[in-house]
Amino acid sequence: MSKKRMLLKKDMKEKRELINIEIDRFLPRKDEYPKQIHKAIRHTLFAGGKRLRPYLMTNTYKLFRDDIEKTFYIAGILEMIHTYTLIHDDLPEIDNDDYRRGRKSCHVVYGSDIALLAGDALLSYAFNALANAEIDHRLKYQMLAELSEETGHSGLIAGQVVDIESENKKVSQKTLNFIHNNKTARMINIPVRFGCYMANAPAEDQKRLAKFSQKLGLAFQIVDDILDIEGSKATLGKSPGKDEKSHKATFPSVYGLERSRKMASELIESAKELLQKYDEKAKLLLMLCDFVLTRKF
Repeated sequence: MSKKRMLLKKDMKEKRELINIEIDRFLPRKDEYPKQIHKAIRHTLFAGGKRLRPYLMTNTYKLFRDDIEKTFYIAGILEMIHTYTLIHDDLPEIDNDDYRRGRKSCHVVYGSDIALLAGDALLSYAFNALANAEIDHRLKYQMLAELSEETGHSGLIAGQVVDIESENKKVSQKTLNFIHNNKTARMINIPVRFGCYMANAPAEDQKRLAKFSQKLGLAFQIVDDILDIEGSKATLGKSPGKDEKSHKATFPSVYGLERSRKMASELIESAKELLQKYDEKAKLLLMLCDFVLTRKF
């Protein structure tokens, strides 16, 4: 493992632990009545995971300010929302995956009914946590409004619906881009945007970093699609090959495997170019870009 990859891995682990502490403080204990729902919530939330979105938020903030501990609470909220989407994605009615983050999916352990409610609860907890955040009220209201829009019928849910409707169909590039811009790229844009907001970043930087996150998000999805073909359950922590079995709209199915690889590489290079202005402050984000492109899980 290269020195850069070791440094990134160490930093991601340290920040993951700090963000997990923030999440743990907010959630009910697993033995709180009714126990089943609280155990189910924690089952997937604390199963591991890259904590990519919280890490993006923290390191975007660090481009402008050093007191990154101020971001951990909001970063934890974004991870709760991400985990809610994973629990629901794994349900038999959607992607039907029995494994997530290296362990049995929430619905396999607790049943689809409890898993559905666990996802719902995480989404509710996330908005409740944001409503109680000790930040400027105007910023809080802005974040609440934007988060509800991005995760709602015109954002994340729109992408999910079109993804479901596109199964077993030959889709256009336009439809594919709609799905993954909404399902993946927008949910990677939020932590970058919120990191900018909390750091009071200039408008010019916000526009630049919005472009960065869009490119990173699409590259992340392309690599995810490729890993579903080439990865293993041991490295992915979930079942490979399910996109092809379900005839999902993926980048390899539309563009082919080699062109998809090239697209991901070009997107990452463009994303890295947008970070050059920040010099040493962007060191970890640049490493993260390389990680997204070369990851095996």
